Amino acid sequence: MAKVRKIPLRKSVVTGEMIDKRDLLRIVRNKEGAIFIDPTGKANGRGAYICLSNEEAALAKKKRVFDRAFGQTVADEFYDELIAYVDHKVKRRELGLE
Repeated sequence: MAKVRKIPLRKSVVTGEMIDKRDLLRIVRNKEGAIFIDPTGKANGRGAYICLSNEEAALAKKKRVFDRAFGQTVADEFYDELIAYVDHKVKRRELGLE
């Protein structure tokens, strides 16, 4: 009998929904207070996750969810960078490159 592997789930900070970790994007705040996108999912620091969808990235900016998740003000430039990154990843997925 084959062993059933546990699927790692994480909660999206935008919707509050539990989703497979592979379908999420990790955002990290390190000890120095820098906030950045973590494509590997392994960077040191406090992580927060959002779904890889354009709608959720736009909603994250509108609600400013990372301000609450990390307890500090996050620059609008970061949200714009996040929206561009998610848009790029979504297009790559649609083309079958990932």
